[in-house]
Amino acid sequence: MCCNNIINSFNHYSFVAVWQWMLAYSLGIQRDEPWFQKFILQPEPDPTGRMSWAEGHYDSMYGRIRSSWKVEGGVLTYRATVPANTSATLYLPTSKPESVKERGGMIGGRFVKYAMGRAVYTLGPGDYEFTAPSRD
Repeated sequence: MCCNNIINSFNHYSFVAVWQWMLAYSLGIQRDEPWFQKFILQPEPDPTGRMSWAEGHYDSMYGRIRSSWKVEGGVLTYRATVPANTSATLYLPTSKPESVKERGGMIGGRFVKYAMGRAVYTLGPGDYEFTAPSRD
């Protein structure tokens, strides 16, 4: 019985490790300040193209942080929710920062810079949907 409990604990850890990787890297939800009052959104679509979408959330003490992305026809669609009383820095992967659109029009966040293949924005509370040419 002792050994089964240890094996089950290791199995549980492996699921947590995969979940943590998906949250922090594929979905890109990362803490910037304690309790996620300020956080980073840095989605990383699958460079192999085998995984064409991902979605998930993290329940912070300020509310639910959502992140999802989909790549279709060379276009990245990224959706995020920034809870009330928080802010986020978005690092959106794109090959053409001038072509980034938010819900088809003006960007709701503030553009900061373009560096290392990512358009960087600061976002206040709200729901966002960005489209951008995916990286070449």
